[in-house]
Amino acid sequence: MSGHSKWANIKHRKERSDKIKGKIFSRLAKEIISAVRQGGSDPKANTKLKIALQKAKEANLPNDVIDRNVKKASSQDQQDFIEMSYELYGYGGVGIIVDIMTDNKNRIASEIRIAINKCGGTIAAPGSVAFNFDRKGVIRILKSDAKEEELFLIATDSGAEDFKVEDDHFVIITQPEDLYKVKDGIKVKSECSLEMLPKSFVECSDENTEANIKLIEWLENLDDVDAVFHNMKI
Repeated sequence: MSGHSKWANIKHRKERSDKIKGKIFSRLAKEIISAVRQGGSDPKANTKLKIALQKAKEANLPNDVIDRNVKKASSQDQQDFIEMSYELYGYGGVGIIVDIMTDNKNRIASEIRIAINKCGGTIAAPGSVAFNFDRKGVIRILKSDAKEEELFLIATDSGAEDFKVEDDHFVIITQPEDLYKVKDGIKVKSECSLEMLPKSFVECSDENTEANIKLIEWLENLDDVDAVFHNMKI
């Protein structure tokens, strides 16, 4: 692989963590607004808001940001948010899924078209990419925060589906509905999210890898995009 391509891959991985954190904060703010719009600002009477606030606190979303979004949601001018996904084909047959939460479907549709015009790729028919992915709960724990054998046993007893060891993290896979049950069960500092995990990966040439990374980064930078998942082998 060329030096430039190696640099692009390293840069992509290095920046991904910060982007994910920013997207999580944005997503949580939208979930709070949506919950208040649908059920009011009292978490005791609004289960959806109670869950959203719990998730926000676990993710260390600042209290002033939480309070500001609760107040913002009470405004008559604030629209509700819609959850949706786009399925795309990148270069070399790579499948891409774009998770979105937006208050303006026309705006995000236009932004997706601009991304494709600038970076390539095509919009796929619904289901034609998603069939190669499974939506799962994913919990990541720093290796320094837990012992592998103990964590494995606790995660399994709590209902985890799979347990993996990566470079710096232990990764626990769950069914989506079991994510927070398992997270509560392990009682260890962790980051959790719902993700689309590929069933198989596509190997690409250096040229296609760089082109796909450019498209993925463009999509990740869109305000209404929460996450971008792909099955490109990097």
